[in-house]
Amino acid sequence: MHAVTDGDGFVLVEHPRPHVALVTLNRPERMNSMAFDVMVPLKTALDEITHDNDIRVVVLTGAGAGFSSGADHKSAGSVPHVAGLTRPTFGLRSMEVLDDVILALRKLHQPVIAAVNGAAIGGGLCLALAADIRVAGSDAYFRAAGINNGLTASELGLSYLLPRAIGASRAFEIMLTGRDVDADEAERIGLVSRRVPAEDLLPTCYDIAERIAGFSRPGTELTKRTLWTGLDAGSLEAHMQAEGLGQLYIRLLTSNFEEAVAARKEKRPPSFTDDK
Repeated sequence: MHAVTDGDGFVLVEHPRPHVALVTLNRPERMNSMAFDVMVPLKTALDEITHDNDIRVVVLTGAGAGFSSGADHKSAGSVPHVAGLTRPTFGLRSMEVLDDVILALRKLHQPVIAAVNGAAIGGGLCLALAADIRVAGSDAYFRAAGINNGLTASELGLSYLLPRAIGASRAFEIMLTGRDVDADEAERIGLVSRRVPAEDLLPTCYDIAERIAGFSRPGTELTKRTLWTGLDAGSLEAHMQAEGLGQLYIRLLTSNFEEAVAARKEKRPPSFTDDK
């Protein structure tokens, strides 16, 4: 199984079976958090994969004990092409980098299977939701974390994608409480299509991928496209812009995020306010 890596090795692309690409977020010491040093090469890898006509199905997973823990609170990495920008514009450009990854997964020619191992938190939950199929290992869990950090739970298409996956009432409850959803519940409510023992996660996803790869290319591509079209009541891209602006509004105009990080470090409940 030959592996292709980005310059820092934070994204691995392997070919475990014919016509199947395994894309692994490879920063296990940070629970594969969505630092820009990981997300920028992930977007590059997806851009290359969508035009690789030998690849028929993509499996997306995380190295180590987690799928992706969302925002990196310690080392966010470098955002490209932002030299000379003010803080508000820097925030907008940063948001676009992450938005583009979610949209790339949606627009990929090939169906994407998220092999969710361990934590899928915040943006990591969004990555899973942007996939076409989700399979959870028995140790997987999901959390819409923004609300716990003094922000909105809406980010990277989450308030658009989650209700479409599990229904409005469940999505409201999960996003407004910030609670964890374990693999058993995720299967029961339809957040994932199945739960399997952790050791069977990748083999199960490869088996699904091989079955899909055996069908006609235009058949699978058009099925993916029409399924998403049928779910879209409006524009995901426009929704993500509004969602991201709401997140930035709270992030830039309050100190709630800093309070959440400090409280977690000091092992105390956070005390959120509405002003800086």
